[in-house]
Amino acid sequence: MVLLLAVALCSASTYPLVRPIPAGRDLRSRLDGRIVGGSAVSISQYPWQLYFTISSYMCGASIISSTWALSAAHCVEGYSVSQMQLRAGTSTRGSGGTVHSVATGYIHSNYGNSDYDIAVVQVSNAFSFGTNVQAVGLASSEPGAGTSVTVTGWGTTSSGGSVSNTLLGVTVQIIDRSTCNQAYGSITSRMICAGVSGGGKDACQGDSGGPLVSGSTQVGIVSWGNGCALAGYPGVYSNVANLRSWISQATGV
Repeated sequence: MVLLLAVALCSASTYPLVRPIPAGRDLRSRLDGRIVGGSAVSISQYPWQLYFTISSYMCGASIISSTWALSAAHCVEGYSVSQMQLRAGTSTRGSGGTVHSVATGYIHSNYGNSDYDIAVVQVSNAFSFGTNVQAVGLASSEPGAGTSVTVTGWGTTSSGGSVSNTLLGVTVQIIDRSTCNQAYGSITSRMICAGVSGGGKDACQGDSGGPLVSGSTQVGIVSWGNGCALAGYPGVYSNVANLRSWISQATGV
């Protein structure tokens, strides 16, 4: 039974976690799948990284406070919070660390057609901070083109490939919006793009909802793209700086 979250948060524009079949772009969301062109990293390097399971799917998420996590709307829409579970403090997919059930959550009321692809979920049992469990900072300004950023996750190492058991990370560069728009069209201010000019490095299926960071500050949320790591088609991420006020209104963080 789908749990309808009826709590209103003023202009935070809350939605129940209900998910119709996605419509719009014929592009592959980074759902249920791994970092392409990356290498193994330790959770102690990225202690905000969460392994997020939703029914039989996997996504990424990030810790933003002792009780709140940040992810993508396309990961959670259509599912009950009783079908969601977060695992913190481990580099290994599906084992180790601590497991957290989800009490409630919100997606942006304007979410649709890959825009406003953002969700927050509140855990029932608080995260216990330590070496392997920490909150990430949230960007207040958009990173400039050419900025080196890192994306982490357990998704597939190729489009449609198998998932990784070990946390992976890859460094890519922010691509200016006009260049990204030439590749895709309809790149809005709620999106930022990142990749490398020749392809070969990207997030992929299963990395959805995971963090794109500059140092210890999250600048993006893995959202969508044309395949994974294809030349000329950078990954598209939800723009944390643009959506920062919504996060604050929804969570108080």
